[in-house]
Amino acid sequence: MNNKLINAWNKMYEKLESWLDSIVINLPNILIAIFVFIVALVASKYISKLAEKILNKSKLQPSMKNLISKFISIAVVIIGLFLILGILNLDKALNTILAGAGVAGLAVGLALQGALANTYSGIILSYIKHIKFGDWIETNDYQGEVIDIDLRAVTIKQVDNNLVYIPNKLVVDNPIKNYSTTAQSRVILECGVGYESDLRFVEKLTKEIIVSNFEAVQEKDDVLFLWREFGDSSISYELRFWINSTSALEVAKAKSETMILMKEAYDKNNINIPFPIRTLDFPKDFNFKKVTQET
Repeated sequence: MNNKLINAWNKMYEKLESWLDSIVINLPNILIAIFVFIVALVASKYISKLAEKILNKSKLQPSMKNLISKFISIAVVIIGLFLILGILNLDKALNTILAGAGVAGLAVGLALQGALANTYSGIILSYIKHIKFGDWIETNDYQGEVIDIDLRAVTIKQVDNNLVYIPNKLVVDNPIKNYSTTAQSRVILECGVGYESDLRFVEKLTKEIIVSNFEAVQEKDDVLFLWREFGDSSISYELRFWINSTSALEVAKAKSETMILMKEAYDKNNINIPFPIRTLDFPKDFNFKKVTQET
């Protein structure tokens, strides 16, 4: 038993001694590899900052600039790792790592299909010009201002100041309504006046209200006024005009202000905005007292 222990110890000692010899022999390469690794880390940081400065001169979105600079930084570190493996004479290990990375990459890709789809969609959203920071958009039944686009989700701030995080894949796969693609937005308002009203006067007065209170409307012809139909209790019309804003909140404010101004002007000119009413026609010989007594 003692001989076996002694033999095992001798073999282990010989193995450790061979490892120590290998370390001593390869010590210069190890020191060079450590130096290369440090240089790669420092270089990745400075090259990333340099790439950001160059990209800031382009018209790419901030999210796309950050993404490209990060990829460049990662690429520099990977190149440094390949150099280190070459310095340490681990070429065979490199081939093994690459083969294993291929199999692992396939397994990870199958397991993370949703996450990878969001990442790919995030790259697309960062590159296209249809959506950018500050735009007011509507997608997937949510509406708000775009404040961030990353590799996972698009972040929008709603009118009530709540943040909504929408996965990139849903934004790419579904329709997007961008209110900020033009410099102006259209306000659409529907209303109605009584049948006794002078329709031409109503139209003239309403247009004057809009021209007097909104800078984007220079003359009456800029206001679209359309009579729509003879309703049950009123003659309805549709009013359309432009404002100098792309925010849905500003459109809502303009619509609210228009309603106040119209109500004030209509009241001063005895123009009635009727509400639905029901007229009951009773026979001439109808006896209300008798019906009341019976009930």
